[in-house]
Amino acid sequence: MTVKSKREIILDSAEIRMRTVGYNGFSTREIANLVGIKAASVHYHFPSKADLGVAVTQRYCTRFFEALGEPSHSPAPIKHFATLFHNALINDKKLCLCLILGAETSSLPETMNQETNHFFKHNLEWLEEALISSQSLSEQQAKEKAAVILASFEGALLLSNSLSNPALFDSITAYFTEQ
Repeated sequence: MTVKSKREIILDSAEIRMRTVGYNGFSTREIANLVGIKAASVHYHFPSKADLGVAVTQRYCTRFFEALGEPSHSPAPIKHFATLFHNALINDKKLCLCLILGAETSSLPETMNQETNHFFKHNLEWLEEALISSQSLSEQQAKEKAAVILASFEGALLLSNSLSNPALFDSITAYFTEQ
């Protein structure tokens, strides 16, 4: 069993809070209390709340992108994409971190907006590549459909969560995955 560092435990706690109440809904003092340390210890690892938020977002994006892999490595890339969001909703019982951050962009530090923007741009590019290779779409068609898919999947997460109806996510995403 791997023992997590204090930094990783802080990141885990901050990610849970950010995925449930958003960046503006928690404080570093709250994270310190959750972890059982002093707030100064949080600031030792992350000098500011923005530094903590950026580290959480970068780690989340890295993990998501690693799980996503390359579109060419999946025989059903859109279904694979849907599965990652499905797992967040069903297994984690949380929303996509960047969905929440995207709703908070007007009040986020610029560095966090950049990370959130990176998440969405990377996903759009991934979807475009997947659509061009798996559905033989033109670049423009793929660009448009990728935006519709990403918006639909993120919206399906939000709607399913709001209505406490996880099955709704699958019925919405099936429109794209069963084509």
